Amino acid sequence: MAGHSHHVGRHVGSKLGIGIILTGLILAIELAGGFLSNSLALLGDAGHVFADIVALSLSWYGVRQAERPSSGGMTFGYHRVGVIVAVVNAFSIFAIAAVILYEAYRRLQDPPEVHSTIMLAAAAVGLGVNVFIASWLRREQRDNLNVRSAYWHAFGDALASIGVIVGGIIILATGWYLADPIISVFIGIIIVAAAWRIMRDGMRVLLEATPPHVDTSEMVQALLRVPGVKDVHDVHVWSISPELHAMSAHVFIDDLSTSEAASIREKVENLLHRQFDIGHVTLQMECERCDVEDVFCTLEPAPGHEGGGSRSVEE
Repeated sequence: MAGHSHHVGRHVGSKLGIGIILTGLILAIELAGGFLSNSLALLGDAGHVFADIVALSLSWYGVRQAERPSSGGMTFGYHRVGVIVAVVNAFSIFAIAAVILYEAYRRLQDPPEVHSTIMLAAAAVGLGVNVFIASWLRREQRDNLNVRSAYWHAFGDALASIGVIVGGIIILATGWYLADPIISVFIGIIIVAAAWRIMRDGMRVLLEATPPHVDTSEMVQALLRVPGVKDVHDVHVWSISPELHAMSAHVFIDDLSTSEAASIREKVENLLHRQFDIGHVTLQMECERCDVEDVFCTLEPAPGHEGGGSRSVEE
């Protein structure tokens, strides 16, 4: 599994590296085209392209970090580096959107003349390259929030390029220069929506929230139907990264032999893998009731620290 993970990481990292080079080419073309055509929509798109380069670079770094093995100091490895990168990317997208919307507001008051031909040519190049990058990362972004943030940078920029092209056509056909800042507003809204989704998913992981696809009540009921399981309590479910889910719990069983208890544990683990996509399971098998019997409990410092121990919480 580790070898497969490292192979996938190198594959994704190579794709991101090529994406960085291609995106740098788009930035140069759109900056030149934006200044020559005086198009805010194109310059706004260039600003987003610059954010793309940062996003792709951070995503590349996050993927490389996730390949690092676990150690005594980092027992869960470095998977959350990618999550932190995704959240940082989301904030960078918000910042770019704010700049675009502010400048669009200014231009709505006094729309300047825009050279639509140059605007169209530069946007067309940007569209082609961003569609290629987004298509290239489409499969990987489904299972990796870090790559998803880079994907949405590229996909959002492709949409922005379409908007620029539409605006250029309108200006070329009608001379209506207000089309440029209006299109920019739509670009800003698209960018904000993508950033919000990325930030929401990243913060859920950092806060160790229950994965969205897991209904804890349903999970507990499913575990209680496993032959030999009499009770389940002290349940914790969280995500190490958006694609790696973990669960720990106390499982109350009869006073059985080690092999019989191991058989029950294996059934519980298989159910969690198969039905709830939980890959890292830690179970404490018990044949005597412990102090904490509620399904969920609050984590507190260990005895010896102020307020030590765990405290049960009513559902």
